[in-house]
Amino acid sequence: MAEERVLNNGNLVVQDVPEIPREIVRDLFRYQSVRAAGFRAWTEDGSGIYVSTSFGDVDSIHRVDMPMGARRQQTFYEEPVGSVLRQPGARHLMYTRDAGGSEFAQVFMFDPETNEEVMLSDGESRNGAAVWDRRGTRFAYQSTRRNGASNDIWIMDPDSPDATRVVLESPDGSWWGPAEFSESGSRILATNYVSVVDSRVHVVDLDTGASTLLAGGVDNKSVNYPVAFDDANDGFWLITNQGSDFNQLAWQANEPGSAPKIITGEIPWNVTSAVVSDDRKRMAFVTNEDGMSRVYLLDPATQQYTRVDSVPVGRASGLKFSPGSRQLGMSLNTTQTPRDAFVLELGDAPLEHGELIRWTHSEVGGLDTSAFRIPELVHYPTFDQRNIPAWVYRPSGEGPHPVVISIHGGPEGQARPSFSSTYQMWLDKLGVAVIQPNVRGSNGYGTTYLGLDNGFKREDSVRDIGALLDWIKTQPDLDASRVAVFGGSYGGYMVLASAVHYSDRLRAAVDIVGISNFVTFLENTQDYRRDLRRAEYGDERDPAMRAHLEEISPLNNVDKIDVPMFIVQGENDPRVPVTEAIQMVEALRSQGQTVWYMNALNEGHGYRKKENRDVYQQATILFLQQHLVDD
Repeated sequence: MAEERVLNNGNLVVQDVPEIPREIVRDLFRYQSVRAAGFRAWTEDGSGIYVSTSFGDVDSIHRVDMPMGARRQQTFYEEPVGSVLRQPGARHLMYTRDAGGSEFAQVFMFDPETNEEVMLSDGESRNGAAVWDRRGTRFAYQSTRRNGASNDIWIMDPDSPDATRVVLESPDGSWWGPAEFSESGSRILATNYVSVVDSRVHVVDLDTGASTLLAGGVDNKSVNYPVAFDDANDGFWLITNQGSDFNQLAWQANEPGSAPKIITGEIPWNVTSAVVSDDRKRMAFVTNEDGMSRVYLLDPATQQYTRVDSVPVGRASGLKFSPGSRQLGMSLNTTQTPRDAFVLELGDAPLEHGELIRWTHSEVGGLDTSAFRIPELVHYPTFDQRNIPAWVYRPSGEGPHPVVISIHGGPEGQARPSFSSTYQMWLDKLGVAVIQPNVRGSNGYGTTYLGLDNGFKREDSVRDIGALLDWIKTQPDLDASRVAVFGGSYGGYMVLASAVHYSDRLRAAVDIVGISNFVTFLENTQDYRRDLRRAEYGDERDPAMRAHLEEISPLNNVDKIDVPMFIVQGENDPRVPVTEAIQMVEALRSQGQTVWYMNALNEGHGYRKKENRDVYQQATILFLQQHLVDD
């Protein structure tokens, strides 16, 4: 029988996890006191900003009225706030919030002056991806309200929520969401996401309900994400990989069958996002160049662009122009600074800009983050002569150091250099090196690379981990006899699969909300996302694919696993159900394996509440200390 304890007022259940020594709690306190402040929205007059940060257990909305000014907390809830939008022409904020990590987010309107909140959605469906019309009178959003499974587009007037209506019914299991209203408000640009390599742009007539395909489709399978209407030229801006291996910014006429005009063809990397100013005279976009963000300004009239060199090397996100279109807000994150809010002052001409001003300076627990280790980009050879990119964090000292291989999720995620108090904590307190590989199937390296792990090629990405273990042997400062694997979601599957294939080369494994059996995962994941996952992993209803998925599932190969395992789960996970963890824990224990198990009853796909994250991080340190570092 497993030894079970209950922590955090009954919300955290741990089995066979030892008591955390007080010295670990004390040593990690500063690392666990690091905060971040993400830019979320402008105030109505553009004089201030809203950020999300945590002064308690979860992220809440705060207002900041000047650079480095005080953060005034606006929302006070037990659950973190999700997406945030300010109503155009008004002070009100609209945001989403779920309960217990269920991801069934509801839409709320909030008045910052009165602190009054009103829930606009039905309280039961899953809602998100909201966009306001340009006058702030109504908004479009994605919802499963119709039948609990279909990802439809709805329209709502916040003053008359009972009159909410669906304007586009998803005809299949794909995802539909709005991108922008036209100037008149009679049309919306919409995204139809089928898979990571197949997305389409439609324009929806709100008067007739007619939907017209503009980009992508069955006969033109490609990536296409709408950005905004071009009011001056009767076209629209989009991000597309048509004619390229990378996602590029383009302009296209509104007529069906029109070809996109590529704007950023000289940049051989993905454009990850783009925004347009309220006056339609400016645009900005972000690229992912070998894992690092670059910010550009673009003149819509001339389609010329220039890079903003004052943006530090790191990750940029959440770009939004101010109401007067003379400032550009964003969040920036580097390996030595947590996410903070910055504002770029703009000039008179669309490509002119001034100073990049830091508006928040997040607390880092008294740590000297300038001493944080900066990762090195390496490329290692794999079984088919490809070179796999990876980020290597090396601790101080000569070594040889134990190694933690941290595998991202997705599977179409990407490990990128960014601030991580967790990695720095491992480097400092455990003396381990951390390697983040971007195995085949990772985003950021082109469409071809993205598809190398699809369907029957799933385990090729696991072989890339085997090649990394080979590479570690060639590094004199790394200890190939002491290696652990760590990962969440799809990265959790990769941890389990690596334990199946390479237990003789591993010392420990940490699986966070990981897939243990692809068939049971696909059958039990939430209805609204099942077909989206089939497009990536394969359709378990097909006999040949089902047999393949069963064959490669770690649960069906548990007899090959011979490595201590720490499994972490959230009870309310809608993506990878808790049953995936339970069945793996039971199977490993039946084989006599060492298994630590942690399940948060008030969390979903990962831990968002600080009290749960703290215990999980402390337990991870203890697990790696006992099973990886100590001889």
